[in-house]
Amino acid sequence: MTAAVNHVLEIKDFGQSIWMDNLSRSLIQSGELKDWIENQGVRGITSNPAIFEKAIAGNAVYDADIEAGIRAKKTVMEIYESLVFDDIRNACDILRPIYDQSGGLDGYVSIEVPPTIADDTETTITEARRYHKVIDRPNVMIKIPGTAMGLPAVERVIADGISVNVTLLFSVQSYVESAWAYIRGLEARVAEGKDISNISSVASFFLSRIDSKIDDLLEARLKEVEGNPELTQRLKSIEGKVAIANAKVAYQEYLKIIQSDRWKALSAKGARVQRLLWASTGTKNPNYSDVMYVDELIGPDTVNTLPPSTIKACADHCDVDNRVATGVDEARQIIASLSDPDIYIDIDGVMTELLADGIVKFVQPFESLLGSLQDKVQRLATV
Repeated sequence: MTAAVNHVLEIKDFGQSIWMDNLSRSLIQSGELKDWIENQGVRGITSNPAIFEKAIAGNAVYDADIEAGIRAKKTVMEIYESLVFDDIRNACDILRPIYDQSGGLDGYVSIEVPPTIADDTETTITEARRYHKVIDRPNVMIKIPGTAMGLPAVERVIADGISVNVTLLFSVQSYVESAWAYIRGLEARVAEGKDISNISSVASFFLSRIDSKIDDLLEARLKEVEGNPELTQRLKSIEGKVAIANAKVAYQEYLKIIQSDRWKALSAKGARVQRLLWASTGTKNPNYSDVMYVDELIGPDTVNTLPPSTIKACADHCDVDNRVATGVDEARQIIASLSDPDIYIDIDGVMTELLADGIVKFVQPFESLLGSLQDKVQRLATV
């Protein structure tokens, strides 16, 4: 019998790296994470507050360390950080061979600064520096939101020589701004005569949340135009297509940026490109392909960070080919059609709402986790 082909392993041949959007101590200690890396094509890990809430809340594997924190009279926040930082360090160590073999291209583990400080530039910078120093691994990547207050922090943290994952990017313009923040940070470092060849960055461009939001608006509009078959067809032709179209337009901006004189000057000094990372890639609508956010966006100098279920689905039935730079005219037409008077969807407004919602979706699990941890500390302290 012929062994089944793992299509995830084919993606690397097209210049894209697959990272996994999941991390827990159980995953590390069971050896499962090592298997994902060595046998399933995973070349990096991303984490966020929602992932750590699922990992830590109600999981006894952390209890011994929580009890140690109680004995050491640590605060709940200090206990939280000790748990998370240990997981990040251990994951970094497991991924270190990938980091070394790829010359620092892959093998990263991303950890986000507290989402509660998203609107505070100076505190974000301070925390990013502290996270990097305390975790103390060359392949840790600090996640900073690509907000108006976050991007100045990205620039300064890059100038410090710290690798950054710019997260919560929805609009093409926000991606472009993140790319130039990275470039300005590198330029500042060059101006100080410092090495830039060991710094990496990715720009995490979110996908499925865009389609979910746009599809809801289209659904409302479809109800308004019942009895108009032509407009109904036009509206239906857009469903589930905006996120990928938006990503393809962003990739075209990436191609422009790396042709700029400023980037070429940095590249000559050993700078690594800031790769676009496709995030929020688990398909939420059951009517769509479960690998649609993989198949359509494979291409050079990109990363796709997938939940485990999507990695398994892709291994089984991804249709692997270089598509990220194809269908660009159609992609631009899809985005342009949203402003048609008969359709009118304010794409800029949608992106602004998604960014605000994205921060909330990280703040809520972060605060929930701290609350759950507080409860566990109180229970264990009385045992």
